[in-house]
Amino acid sequence: MSGIHRDIFLDPKHIPKHLPNTPQSQRWLRRGRSIHIFNDEETMLRVAEAIIDRGEYTGNIRNYDRYGLFFTEAIGYRISPDGSRTPLFYGEVKIDAQNRYHTIPRTRPGEG
Repeated sequence: MSGIHRDIFLDPKHIPKHLPNTPQSQRWLRRGRSIHIFNDEETMLRVAEAIIDRGEYTGNIRNYDRYGLFFTEAIGYRISPDGSRTPLFYGEVKIDAQNRYHTIPRTRPGEG
C-alpha cells in the first residue's frame, strides 16, 4: 500500500532550513555543511502532498518513519560548501513519534 494513512501535522520549524536563501539554510553553509533545499516553497508543498498521497514507506530510521518518492523533474538541489550544486529528484517525508512531519529533498532514500 502506498501513501501515508494516518493523521500527521506539518512541523513548521524545519521549513526554513530546506528553502533557498533563508538564514537557516545559509547558516549550514557557513558551518561548512552541505544543504538540501527545494526549488521554492511551492515545490516543497507539492512534493509533500505527492508523498502523502502515493509515497512508499522506507522504514524507521533514527526514530523517524520515512516515506519517499522519486520525481521526473528536479525538486531541489544539494549545495556544497564550495558552491557546487547537484539536482535532487527524490523527496522524503519524515514523521516523528508525535506525528509531526517535515519534507526533505534528497539524492536517495535515507539510510540507517
